[in-house]
Amino acid sequence: MQQRRWMPTSPVSVRTVLSVHQRGGRDPAFRLAPDGSMWRAVHTPDGPGTLAVAQSGAGEVWVRAWGAGAGWLIDSAPALVGADDDREALVPRDDVVARLVRRSPGLAIGRSGRVWEALVASVMEQKVVGSEAYRAWRYLLTRYGDRAPGPVPADMRVPPPRSRWREITEADWHRSGLEPVRARTIRAAAAVDVESKCDRLTALRGIGPWTAAHTRIRALGDPDAVPVGDYHTPSVVGTALIGERVDDERMLELLEPYAGQRYRVIRLCEVGAGMPERRGPRMSIRDYRSF
Repeated sequence: MQQRRWMPTSPVSVRTVLSVHQRGGRDPAFRLAPDGSMWRAVHTPDGPGTLAVAQSGAGEVWVRAWGAGAGWLIDSAPALVGADDDREALVPRDDVVARLVRRSPGLAIGRSGRVWEALVASVMEQKVVGSEAYRAWRYLLTRYGDRAPGPVPADMRVPPPRSRWREITEADWHRSGLEPVRARTIRAAAAVDVESKCDRLTALRGIGPWTAAHTRIRALGDPDAVPVGDYHTPSVVGTALIGERVDDERMLELLEPYAGQRYRVIRLCEVGAGMPERRGPRMSIRDYRSF
């Protein structure tokens, strides 16, 4: 085990920052421990590793790591919890955003530094409800991921390295519930070193602005990435900023004064204002395993 402690220079809520990396309540690569610490299994450039992040009542952050990737995880932990995030770059231009900033003093945007893991999970979430994507993520990690190192539950798994995703059989893609389009997108992307090409993800077949934005948010901590085409985000932003649901076009207009910090405003709306009341039809859960 390797470990590290530090006191952030600005208030930070570790749970809020890291929550964007959890893929459902039964994510094999992410756990919330009874003591409040958050555990992530990651395939680092040095190999598999597990990171545990805890925070004291005074705000001190304590990280522990196990496995071949422990050193990499320890070194990158401050960035993961938002230590490099320039929160002062957002200058509120209206009372609503100023109020959201005051309401979420611990909100920062962290970066995992792992483009592939963020990308493959985002592809799974394309145009489906979360539970459908989480089911596929859970099945494939359980089937193809290595057991996470360290004192973790036996069912915790490290996401497979990029090369192993190309080894997934057609039968297992089907059993995961992913339809052929998303499976082909992941297989094709697995042939490319996406870690060095995050600025050009949309050049890959099947990867559009929505997927690229979500990848950049989690892997790079991009404060300006806007997931245009999201099912919920326009309603969250519109309801928080002007009290009404809006579409993508109107959302972009509302965010325009904050160019360069648009995702930060989105995240402030999510954390500080929450989800608006659900109305109308919801997306249905599909199960391609029966086809």
